[in-house]
This record gives sequence, structure tokens and C-alpha cells, in this order.
Amino acid sequence: MNYDELEPIYVAKNWKESGLECALATVINTWGSSPRPIGSQMVINSLGKFSGSVSGGCIETSVVSEAIEVIKSKKSKTIEYNVTNKDAWGVGLTCGGRVNIYLEPIE
Repeated sequence: MNYDELEPIYVAKNWKESGLECALATVINTWGSSPRPIGSQMVINSLGKFSGSVSGGCIETSVVSEAIEVIKSKKSKTIEYNVTNKDAWGVGLTCGGRVNIYLEPIE
């Protein structure tokens, strides 16, 4: 297997060719603690399967749910996740942060 085949855009291409609808999630802005840098991507299909990462796991379940709505509506949207420093300590993180993710259907 070629590692390029694991890149979200190649996974999306294969899913689309097999008849699955998909959405692309891209990190467009971060502040404070963010596990993934700007430009990180994750592709999600209409069955809820995904490839790639936009958060290292801490918000990806929510991103998948939001992506399925984007697939159904065929309308792009931006979502923001915030964790205050106080909340971060409560869930075992060292500091808070914010990440903005752009979700778009792949046509």
C-alpha cells in the first residue's frame, strides 16, 4: 500500500467512486492548545466512517456528526470548539484552546 492512499483526499476519492457521499473537515484556525495544526484534514463518509484527524480524537466524534449533517444538507459550515483553561484541567488536559474547523461536502 502506498502511504498517499491513506491521505484523506485519496480515501474520499475511493469512497466517492464506490458511491458513498463524503465531507471534508479542515482545521482553519487554532488558538492555545490544539493537537492538530492548521491545514489538518479528515474525510467523513455518509456511514460515519472517517480517515485523517483534526483533533487527535478529543472532538472528532462531534465533527463526524456535524459532517453527516453537511453531507445531507450539501451546505458547508464552520464549527468552533473551545476549552477554557479551567475546563481543560477538569478533563486532564494541561491547557485550554480553540479550534475552528471548516466542513464541506465533497461533490
